[in-house]
Amino acid sequence: MASGALAGLDAETATQTANAQGQAAIASVTKWAGLIAALTAPFLGAALDRGGKRKPLLAFLLGTIALMSWLLWYAIPGEEGLPTGAVMLVLVIAYVCFTYSEVMHNSMLSAAGEPKRLPMISGLGLGLGNLAATIMFLGLVALFVLPAAVQWPFAEPQFGFDLERYEHVRITGPLCAVWLILFSIPFFLNAKDPGVKGASWTVAVIDGARAVVRTVREAAKYRELFKFLIARMFYADAMAALLALAAVYVALFLEWGFLEMISYAIFASAWAFAGGLFGGWLDTKVGVKAALIIEIIGMVVAFAVQLSVTQETLFFGLMDNYQIWDGLVFQTLSDLTFLALVSVVAVSATASISSSRAMLVQLAPPGRSGEFFGLYAIAGTITVWMGPLLVQVFTSAFNNQRIGMASIAILFALGLALLSFVKVADTAAAH
Repeated sequence: MASGALAGLDAETATQTANAQGQAAIASVTKWAGLIAALTAPFLGAALDRGGKRKPLLAFLLGTIALMSWLLWYAIPGEEGLPTGAVMLVLVIAYVCFTYSEVMHNSMLSAAGEPKRLPMISGLGLGLGNLAATIMFLGLVALFVLPAAVQWPFAEPQFGFDLERYEHVRITGPLCAVWLILFSIPFFLNAKDPGVKGASWTVAVIDGARAVVRTVREAAKYRELFKFLIARMFYADAMAALLALAAVYVALFLEWGFLEMISYAIFASAWAFAGGLFGGWLDTKVGVKAALIIEIIGMVVAFAVQLSVTQETLFFGLMDNYQIWDGLVFQTLSDLTFLALVSVVAVSATASISSSRAMLVQLAPPGRSGEFFGLYAIAGTITVWMGPLLVQVFTSAFNNQRIGMASIAILFALGLALLSFVKVADTAAAH
């Protein structure tokens, strides 16, 4: 009996160590991708203000993201598929290209409508993106997960997919690739391209690099904008780490299975859609700075309560966990409590992205949105390695996932403190 107990303890310790290593590995991907983007994105942004048409370059970036997404089909566990290093490289390339595409999209925001409508346009764009994710997740559940679990709405998983080979998980990569290409078509056909036809990209890159250096040297002229960018550097890093590692955390720490994870993703995406609309609305009611502070505080409070939830207790041991029902997913009070808090995180995170973009548009000088969105990108990427690095170091040092995730709060606190000193001419009343 004693040997059996020791064997069980050893197995539990090995599982905890493997889970911690998995979380640290994912953090490492985010760290390296952020470093690469941080060293290059600002110069891209400055070149956009001086370069030619942006749509062809954006098409290349989105095509690369689609290709990397498709390659995730070959991320097969074991020796059959791509090795772990290759999968991590695919993720890094996709992440960097996404950052570049984000700079380009953001730089085109000022040309998307009237200034007073930009917060709502920004929020609606983010919201619709998350609505798309919700639709795709629901499709995966209906076609593969539920048929395998309860033989509904189909008797078996569709298209002959083998769940033991994780084909229902791996198909998400190709699905995202097709979706991205298909729904990019209306944008390329109808969106206004603010670039200058025939302009030299070589000259634009050289002049843009000089402009970035000059702008940084003259930072005193844009005091409030740079204060905002420094603040965003911290809170955006914290948020990126939280969103990137939250799924890993619940899968490993709360031991949620695939059905629970995809239900969690659907739930979060649906609330993120609401968050995009909420962010645009809140900006017009209280101003972008006040809205952003409210959104960050809401995210931090929900995150803190989430960390209090374990498989045994809630609220840092004040309440014991117990089973609520015998359903397929989220059977315990801990599961349901964590899931409820996801809605707050999803709404506040998406809203904060919308408010941040609107705040940059409000602070940036006219005609230089590309350059300052390049700096905006570096403010969100130059230290993007810091959050994952903190999680990686704290997780590995304490061999504890909860302590590792808690380290993100340091960056949230710094960002919120710095943001409070930024002076913005709020235009909520005018809206």
